[in-house]
Amino acid sequence: MPVWCCRCSLPGHFRCCNFYKLTARPSASKNISTRLIARPALWPWSGSERAVSPRNYRDTETEGEIFNSLVQYFGDNLGQKVKAMPLVEETSLLEDSSVTLPMVVIGNGPSGICLSYMLSGYRPYLSPEAIHPNAILHSKLEEARHLSIVDQDLEYLSEGLEGRSSNPVAVLFDTLLHPGADFGHDDPSVLHWKLEQHHHIPHVVLGQGPPGGAWHNMEGSMLTISFGNWMELPGLKFKDWASSKRRNLKGDRVVPEEVARYYKHYVKVMGLQKNFRENTHITSVSRLFRDHDDDGGQESGISAQQLQIDKSKFIRRNWEVRGYQRVADGSQVPFCLFAENVALATGTLDSPAHLEVEGEDFPFVFHSMPEFGAAVSRGKLRGRVDPVLIVGSGLTAADAVLCAYNNNIPVIHVFRRRVTDPSLIFKQLPKKLYPEYHQVYHMMCTQSCSADSSPLPDYTSFPEHHVLSFKPDMKCILQSVSGLKKMFKLSAAVVLIGSHPNLSFLKEQGCYLGHNSSQPITCKGNPVEIDAYTYECVKEAHLFALGPLVGDNFVRFLKGGALGVTHCLAARQKKKQHLFVERGGGDGIA
Repeated sequence: MPVWCCRCSLPGHFRCCNFYKLTARPSASKNISTRLIARPALWPWSGSERAVSPRNYRDTETEGEIFNSLVQYFGDNLGQKVKAMPLVEETSLLEDSSVTLPMVVIGNGPSGICLSYMLSGYRPYLSPEAIHPNAILHSKLEEARHLSIVDQDLEYLSEGLEGRSSNPVAVLFDTLLHPGADFGHDDPSVLHWKLEQHHHIPHVVLGQGPPGGAWHNMEGSMLTISFGNWMELPGLKFKDWASSKRRNLKGDRVVPEEVARYYKHYVKVMGLQKNFRENTHITSVSRLFRDHDDDGGQESGISAQQLQIDKSKFIRRNWEVRGYQRVADGSQVPFCLFAENVALATGTLDSPAHLEVEGEDFPFVFHSMPEFGAAVSRGKLRGRVDPVLIVGSGLTAADAVLCAYNNNIPVIHVFRRRVTDPSLIFKQLPKKLYPEYHQVYHMMCTQSCSADSSPLPDYTSFPEHHVLSFKPDMKCILQSVSGLKKMFKLSAAVVLIGSHPNLSFLKEQGCYLGHNSSQPITCKGNPVEIDAYTYECVKEAHLFALGPLVGDNFVRFLKGGALGVTHCLAARQKKKQHLFVERGGGDGIA
């Protein structure tokens, strides 16, 4: 009879009230008030197993509680007698831990959520009644209808497909989930999902906030670019969720707050909460050793005598993940995890891009839409005669223009491109679906400032201009492509020219992973270089990247990364199992 955990409702996973003794002792760090040392008081294989009555667990648990409960679950599933997850101090020996997780996912936005969904054993199959509008693709799918998409040849299925992503698996998965979307069709998915517990791969998803990532921090009054159904994740239609919550969707586009709530609910309703840990901050992700080859070569730094087990049973400790969790009282509890694989799903909204000009750090210069929106909401800029300077030609800059314009705040809009530049995002958006953005584009084209004219009272665009400097008296100097300079008095400035991911926990800030290793990682200009079908980093084995980090900035396409990573791990797991059987292994995890 299985014993059910009173915390996460998993069979075979129990907790005993005295399973761990937590001892607090003074911290050597000024920033961390308490360090907790987890010590096993009763091992689950000691023959003293017993179920205990459920008790109420705090919303914010100590690091020892949350990670030790994970470790016990992972130990049960991996068939290994693992010790409690140590809460290592900076001076502790890492060798004290024998726990290595198959996967650690950094980032709990839609990329991380979708990856957790598939790693939990959910598998997509071609629906019995489905007929894909692409006859060639449908013929390929029919050849292996009995197999899940995860277990098929993704390169073969992706061949010949075209879409708005440069990643072929992203295009494939999108056309399976949203057939004909690029042609304006709202056809149902040709996939249905099955939960297959035997495909579960133990993992943990680490995020700074609640599941949904940056969606919880976006400006609430703006509408999403994508339709609501393009924001949804597998297995739960956005419209069905909205109806169940009695949300009144006035159109196909929704506000970010609704999307954030949907993602948070998705994790709960799909039973993924046990994999997610909030309020975590990663400080370092580093290699412990490198393999001579990935097919089972001897790991450096670990001898066969130390292993004392068949290599096929050994989960390679490739990565060390360090960080801290912020708890309810504001203190920071450090943690250290070991992982065979790490997936980067951080998004790219962490660090706004800067102009790198004089005076950009003055307090009247903002670098994010939430900052600017908050200043407008507080009434700081209303009634000002001086205009707001908005720098950028993307949709976020357009959002700022709309925000200021709708609050009767005069705008000076500066951008480097010509208004006729075919790469401007406005030229890719249908007018009927995005009227507000085409309103901004119309003003950019028709209300520009000439060499001898003064700014208009409500909005003036300055195409092919850039900012030279900001001055302490809230003035800025602009320069045209011809070299002509102009000075303006401002009430505020908003620089919205893109953003960079925060990969400070990686060596070289993660730059070495990009196509151009001398430049920072960006979604468009320098994404992480990956294998097109597995999403494994070309320059770092057992490290994966997905979502905006690899150029997929829309939720529609980032789901393909989850498929690619799961496909890769499942294939490697099969290979290990075959090797284990060939070597005469019995029951156990390969």
